[in-house]
Amino acid sequence: MAESQDSGYGRGKTGSEAEVPAPDLPYQPRDPATYRPQIGLIGCGGISEMHLRAYKNAGYEIAALCSRDRGRVEQRQREFYPEADTYLDYRDLLARDDIEVVDITPHPQERLPILEAAIDAGKHVLSQKPFVLDLDAGEALIARAERCGVQLAVNQNGRWAPHFSYMRHAVAVGLVGQVQSVEFAVHWDHNWIAGSAFDAVEDLILYDFGMHWFDMAAVLLGNETPQQ
Repeated sequence: MAESQDSGYGRGKTGSEAEVPAPDLPYQPRDPATYRPQIGLIGCGGISEMHLRAYKNAGYEIAALCSRDRGRVEQRQREFYPEADTYLDYRDLLARDDIEVVDITPHPQERLPILEAAIDAGKHVLSQKPFVLDLDAGEALIARAERCGVQLAVNQNGRWAPHFSYMRHAVAVGLVGQVQSVEFAVHWDHNWIAGSAFDAVEDLILYDFGMHWFDMAAVLLGNETPQQ
């Protein structure tokens, strides 16, 4: 006998209002209790707006901003940190002894020498993704950071998005058992990049945005070596 749509069978017209509480997991990253370094940001393009807004919302101070485009660096200064110093040459920012952490946001084609200089200057580094365009260059940067005794991180921020972070912790504590397969379906509107530097990038989803999903698949699968 067929069930009516209002009988509770399936979702019906309005769906179910029932909720299944998720097990409580400490999936949200903790903010450092006392560490408040002086931060410098290099590159004031589109993504820098997101970085600066996040720093401001979290209560971090940006001591210096740098861009070879004077208009952009001054715009970011006005928008977010009016007290920050501005520079047109990243080497001048890196020469400051008081800056401990440097956030480097330019595109990867221009980023490598800046990363090398920041590490050599003894700064802890956050690199925008994709990290490098060549695996050997990435390995060399890691070795360079180890020799200089600094932290080198890549902005794979998808790991800490609430839903991904919960999934990651659920796997880590054995809540869902051993993951055998991960499948993502990604739909992206390319209209918003028209006329930007991204417009000229071939295979953009795989090259840039797909980094987050590749990273999460690797994490959820335990970083095991693919068999095929």
